[in-house]
Amino acid sequence: MPRVLLIEDDRAVREGVALALRRLGHEVTAAETGEDGLDRLRSFRPDVVVLDLMLPCLPGLDVCRGMRSLDQTLPIIMATARGDDEDIVVGLEAGADDYVVKPVQARVLEARIRAVLRRAGGAPADSGIPKIDTYGDLAIDRAGLSVSRQGEPIALAPSELRLLLTLSASPGQVFSRQQLLEAVWEHGYHGDARLVDACVKRLRAKMGEPPREPRCIQTVRGFGYRFVSP
Repeated sequence: MPRVLLIEDDRAVREGVALALRRLGHEVTAAETGEDGLDRLRSFRPDVVVLDLMLPCLPGLDVCRGMRSLDQTLPIIMATARGDDEDIVVGLEAGADDYVVKPVQARVLEARIRAVLRRAGGAPADSGIPKIDTYGDLAIDRAGLSVSRQGEPIALAPSELRLLLTLSASPGQVFSRQQLLEAVWEHGYHGDARLVDACVKRLRAKMGEPPREPRCIQTVRGFGYRFVSP
């Protein structure tokens, strides 16, 4: 039974979402504030976090960054009432794996939770290469779902790991943002390309890629991204 930590300051929304997710088979604990959410993170040990962006006192962005400092691999779904471009981009760059715009139907949120947990639990279905691939000083263990550079482990969030696995499975191949949305986030026609761009930015930073001239994950302007072995 997936364990969900819900952090939402609006009591009616918090209780309604928690009840709906429990009926759908999730174990849920709910927190009203960011501070309480961080405390619950340590005691509850959730499989996924649903985090409201607009929280009092300690903002959701700070909570997200705090959670990422404690656990790089924990799936985080950000919930925002506004859907503003800047808010979403900043939230994704802070470490969220996905986002939903409130009000959101329980079935939609549950589908996002299932998808992010699948990303956390395994490599893309079509990668099919249970071995360690080496690209320069970068090693990707496809069976063990781990990545290291110069022998040092790189802690990646689920979406970051799955994105790297997808791109590196076909070096040199150019993937459109839509292809990556479908392969990594399981988002169809209405997927948001900002998910891809923000995840690439985070992944490059963790891999130590030069921001202006990335070596491995290269941008193909007007189309998408490709992985190049250094």
